[in-house]
Amino acid sequence: MNILFIGTTEIIVIVLVVLLLFGGKKIPELMQGMGKGVKSFKDGMNGVENPTPKEKDTEEKK
Repeated sequence: MNILFIGTTEIIVIVLVVLLLFGGKKIPELMQGMGKGVKSFKDGMNGVENPTPKEKDTEEKK
């Protein structure tokens, strides 16, 4: 099964469907919102991996 392998034709069809559904003016707003979401997710993941100095102090006292 080649479900994981998306070809050029499939990508073009997906882009055309998105253009038809949302229109050209709405797409930049959607991409900006997605970018902010990804950035906040990455910041959250960095916060989990690298605790702040205040969090380190409370962990050391335990």
